[in-house]
Formats: sequence, C-alpha cells, structure tokens
Amino acid sequence: MNAPTFPSSPSFITTIIRHDWSRSEIQTLFDLPFSDLMFQAQTVHRAYFNPNEVQVSTLCSIKTGACPEDCAYCPQSARYDTGLEREKLMAVEKVIEEAKAAKASGATRFCMGAAWRSPKNRDMPYVTTMVQGVKALGLETCMTLGMLDEVQAQELADAGLDYYNHNLDTSPEYYGEIITTRTYQDRLTTLANVRKAGMKVCCGGIVGMGEEESDRAGLLQQLANMPEHPESVPINMLVKVEGTPLANEADLDPFDFIRTIAVARILMPQSHVRLSAGREQMNEQTQAMAFLAGANSIFYGEKLLTTPNPEANKDMQLFKRLGIKPESYEVHQNESEQEAAIFQQLQEQKNDSMFYNAAK
Repeated sequence: MNAPTFPSSPSFITTIIRHDWSRSEIQTLFDLPFSDLMFQAQTVHRAYFNPNEVQVSTLCSIKTGACPEDCAYCPQSARYDTGLEREKLMAVEKVIEEAKAAKASGATRFCMGAAWRSPKNRDMPYVTTMVQGVKALGLETCMTLGMLDEVQAQELADAGLDYYNHNLDTSPEYYGEIITTRTYQDRLTTLANVRKAGMKVCCGGIVGMGEEESDRAGLLQQLANMPEHPESVPINMLVKVEGTPLANEADLDPFDFIRTIAVARILMPQSHVRLSAGREQMNEQTQAMAFLAGANSIFYGEKLLTTPNPEANKDMQLFKRLGIKPESYEVHQNESEQEAAIFQQLQEQKNDSMFYNAAK
C-alpha cells in the first residue's frame, strides 16, 4: 500500500478528519522514513494549531494507593509492593489550594486523579464539589476516577467537569498482557458514558510496556476511529517502578516514541496530543522532537500522581529556548461571574466534613 499523502495546502488538509483508518494504513505511516513522517505530522499540526503554543496542565493525586486493579505498570495497585502508602481522599479545600498554586505556576487545566476502580456513590459529593471549586478559579477541570456509569458521568457533567480521562492503555490484542481486572469494553463503555453526558474526552495510552509496534498502531486506530476523536490524547512513556511487573522492561527507543506522537498527530489533527508520563527520563532534545512531531500539551509540575515529572521551572526554561509559550484559556465573562459565585459558596461552607477516609 502506498503511504497516505498530505498536500501542502492547509485548506485541503483541514478537510481530512477521518474515523475509518485501517490498521495497514496506520502501519504504513509508522514505516515511513523518519524525516517524511515528521514532515507530514508537522504539516498537519500547523493546519490546526499554533506550532509554538503548548497547553499546560497540572495533575494532582486526590486519593493515592490501594487500588484493587492489577494494571502491570501502576504503583498504586494494592497487589504490588512498591512502598507507596495509601492516602485518604484529599480535603476539598486542600485540592482548591493545590489548584491555586497550579494556576499561579502557569497551568490552565487542573486534573484530579483518584486511585479507584470506580467511585462509590458516597464519593460523588466530594469530587463534584472539587470540580466546582477548581472551576471557580477560572481553570479547566479534568478528572480520572476509574470506570463511570451513566449516572456518575452525568453528575460530573452537571458539576461542570470539562474533561474526563480514561486511557485505553494499549491495543485490544495486547491489553490482556497488562490488565486482567477490567476489560477493554469496560473502558469503551466508560468513554461512551462520558460522551453521552456531554464532557470532553481525554484518552490515550502507554508505550514501552513490551508491546510491538503493531500494538501501538492498534491503540491509535482505536482512538482515531472513535465517533469523535478525544479532545486530549496523552501518550505516556512507561515509568518503571520497582515492585510492579514491568519494573525490568527494556527501554523503548526514543525514536519509536516520537513516531507514536507523530502518527497520533496525523490521525487526530484537531486533538491536543499530550507529552505525558515519562518526561523525567527524556532529555531536552527528545522533548523538543516530540513538540516538532505534533505534541502540544504537557503535564507540568513536580509529580504525575506518584511518579516524577520535570520541575516546573525547567519546563519554562525549555519553552523559552524553543520559543514556545503556554496556550491561553479564555473564561467568558458570564462564566467568570458564575464561577466567582460558586467559589464564594465554597468559602462559606469550609469545614472538616468535606474529608473522610476513602481508602477504606
């Protein structure tokens, strides 16, 4: 099969939003000479985005450890001895303080993650209040809480949650090698519930888990052939943690990682492709190449849930050297007034009742 071609005219490129990619077409993209792949990815990227802007998010672990799932990469699984101590659900006011600090550091989106298989009904008032409080600061909001049913998804949407993160992790064929406690369909069902509730989707995967290149193509095919592309596509490099089954996995060639970023950009032109976990292990040249390949979103701060992330000032120093600036997030006036009212309500409700032991 001949490689898909993308004429240099942006007006033509902007019409190419597809949801019917075949595995062979995607594999052909992976097989392109590196410079040709990068050129195509950069051409598509420039048709939809300012190539010198990157969306900046901060991720906060609102409940750490004791997860019953067996994801082979995850230090938060209760099945593995990684030295990670379980923690209670963070108090609402503490979450809001973390969000304030994130905004002051330049983040425009605040993502909150809880190590649950799925939230219980008793958890929902706490997490919805967190969403309202963070939005009152003028930040975009994102959560990852595990699987959601339709009712839970609607509750989060009604609270004003902008994005819900739920990764597919890998291809359907390789999935069983990584996780056995929930199915691929379970993940797709949660994503469908999120879409039905009207929220935006943050969905990607992890590379470097021992998968073949065909599995990376399979993951991207699943994402690109969704009825609507995820608005945010995090591409994570495996962070190897002692005590997890993947602790001794061989390192992935950085060029293979960059290829995955580039192919994701070509398949999902309108999505923010996020350079996510694993940046701590990447040198500046690899990160710069990822931006050139079409990555235009990062997690920013000292930690991604429980694993290290480059320090914020290092990110800003790299941005300055590359001529990159953070993407802005506009809050419309009526939204701003509504958010201010919500924040005032939260301030009046400050008390210790918004805290309980969710690790039980």
